[in-house]
Amino acid sequence: MGFLIWLIVGGIVGWLASLVMRTDGQQGILLNVVVGIVGALLGGWLISPLVGVGTINDGISIGSVVVSLIGAIILLAIVNLFRRGRVR
Repeated sequence: MGFLIWLIVGGIVGWLASLVMRTDGQQGILLNVVVGIVGALLGGWLISPLVGVGTINDGISIGSVVVSLIGAIILLAIVNLFRRGRVR
């Protein structure tokens, strides 16, 4: 059941991050899920210790979703930087 929650929340977080970074037209559902999950891992590794909020693995809360969203936005910014040479 935890894997299914990861996919659903990852897809939502990836979709929201792609809307913020204006890359939604270039990504499909699968890439949104991947960006959401990898962004959640990145956010949990970088941001979670700084703010003291748990990750999605510890339970779904607004704080954990926000940390995952920030991580996904950072991930998309890094990808845009390498792909286009600039962050949108």
